[in-house]
Amino acid sequence: MNLRPLHDRVIVKRLDQETKTASGIVLPDAATEKPDQGEVLAIGGGKILDDGKVRPLAVKVGDRVLFGKYSGQAVKIDGQELLVMREEDLFAVVEK
Repeated sequence: MNLRPLHDRVIVKRLDQETKTASGIVLPDAATEKPDQGEVLAIGGGKILDDGKVRPLAVKVGDRVLFGKYSGQAVKIDGQELLVMREEDLFAVVEK
């Protein structure tokens, strides 16, 4: 991927959501909601503070993160739908 986010932006790929219920019923794509978890693919250099200093981002490439259903700007790169969002739009990092 030849995409480098600027400043406090991150590139996130949505993770596929389970399309089968606990009882084994397969849900069609139209009936499922957009997943609210993703994997960080790239990060910017950091947030520029009011005093001109740069604060590094708290997330790193490969982190699994939670975000709002309507967060970020969707872009299509090399046939993949990705999200570009600010670090502050992320709610949490999922620890394994």
